[in-house]
Amino acid sequence: MSRYENRSGDPASYRDRKSDSGFGGGSSVGGYSSSSIRDNESSEAPRKLDLDGLTPFEKNFYVESPNVVKMSESEVEEYRTKREITVEGRDVPKPVKTFEDARFPEYVMQEIVKAGFTEPTAIQAQGWPMALKGRDVIGIAETGSGKTLSYLLPAIVHVNAQPILSHGDGPIVLVLAPTRELAVQIQQEASKFGASSKIKNTCIYGGVPKGPQVRDLQKGVEIVIATPGRLIDMLESHHTNLRRVTYLVLDEADRMLDMGFEPQMKKIVSQIRPDRQTLYWSATWPKEVELLARQLLYNPYKVVIGSSNLKANHSIHQHVDIVTENQKFNKLTKLLEDIMDGSRILIFMDTKKGCDQITRQLRMDGWPALSIHGDKSQAERDWVLSEFKAGKSPIMTATDVAARGLDVKDVKYVVNYDFPGSLEDYVHRIGRTGRAGAKGTAYTFFTAANARFAKELIAILQEAGQKVNPDLAAMGRGAPPPPGRGGFRDRGRGYSGGRSWN
Repeated sequence: MSRYENRSGDPASYRDRKSDSGFGGGSSVGGYSSSSIRDNESSEAPRKLDLDGLTPFEKNFYVESPNVVKMSESEVEEYRTKREITVEGRDVPKPVKTFEDARFPEYVMQEIVKAGFTEPTAIQAQGWPMALKGRDVIGIAETGSGKTLSYLLPAIVHVNAQPILSHGDGPIVLVLAPTRELAVQIQQEASKFGASSKIKNTCIYGGVPKGPQVRDLQKGVEIVIATPGRLIDMLESHHTNLRRVTYLVLDEADRMLDMGFEPQMKKIVSQIRPDRQTLYWSATWPKEVELLARQLLYNPYKVVIGSSNLKANHSIHQHVDIVTENQKFNKLTKLLEDIMDGSRILIFMDTKKGCDQITRQLRMDGWPALSIHGDKSQAERDWVLSEFKAGKSPIMTATDVAARGLDVKDVKYVVNYDFPGSLEDYVHRIGRTGRAGAKGTAYTFFTAANARFAKELIAILQEAGQKVNPDLAAMGRGAPPPPGRGGFRDRGRGYSGGRSWN
């Protein structure tokens, strides 16, 4: 066995960092290039990697618990079927049914207990053993499935097994995310679960001053959560480096590709040692996402929760109304009168200009609306989000900046004022409601300009057991759209008492 291949781990070998203070004792790795592309479906032996000058590192920490060892193949199959888990790859580990079976160190278990979790989600049950074994992982799961902890808890174990950072070292774990909102959400979880072993993290994203982020990087942090553009800026300014990164996470890879980040992602990955562990997460599995996975991962496990085909959360009631562009605002205000009961309502627009315009009109009519989009400063976005979360402004209009990474647990209604440019974005938008097992409702305005999406939208509605508007069904068959009529009738609760919102 090569000295660079992962060593067999044991829970007893996890380094206890609780008593660690300061830096020192670690060794940084040398320079290299990871330009070689790794074939993620090859069953052959790993191709030779250029690892000269790289310090060996440990990444296999998984030992099956007695309960998991005792599970028969039929029991494993029954559990996976029940939880809609599909797996691919060589030597796939059995899922874990309890947190104890994952055999996390005690300091991690204490945080799990403190968080009040009762059992692992489906992606955690299968994803934890995969990640802890040190292999590359592809995870396909809808938003709100618990995937963040699927990679963060193994990341904490991974960090605690590596040499302490030396002065000038970059991070050990790098998490790339498409948006500031998602990056901040991931950081909150990293802070919560990494605190007990004194793992430091920072969040690197644009739209805010660089100073505090630079200072964090210079002090040394084990985990960096970053959006691609700002991270490249930090690398080119020599404020950090990726020579110590041995655990790489690409979260919401499909969204990063949608946003045009592929060149930046490849540029970043090219600076990371080729024998790293890579975890690649996506809510959908289009060809572009699969192609990038082939380039960046070697011999991965693949776990799919539900189906890799595009589908919506079944806990969300979906209503589609055929309208004309001129009818939209009146339809929106009528809908708000029907459903407004103080619950949080998220309204999606296509453009920043439209977002601000509709928000102004709503506020002039007395509705408690604020807006969030990419042209707003980070401070303003944070304030709007806090007002929305607190219920002080229960209506928020947004562009797709909020479609992913927005973690507000009690959004009751989502309204697609403008239909998005893809069905993937439709699924992610409406996925802001119906999270963590709750029920939610999504309303969508669909115009003649959206007719090319009718067939695919009908398929998503049917798969989720939703009623299909007859006018939409006709459009799916190629019929011209009828004049907008009716609207959302008899939906939800009527709002009474007047709009005395400020």
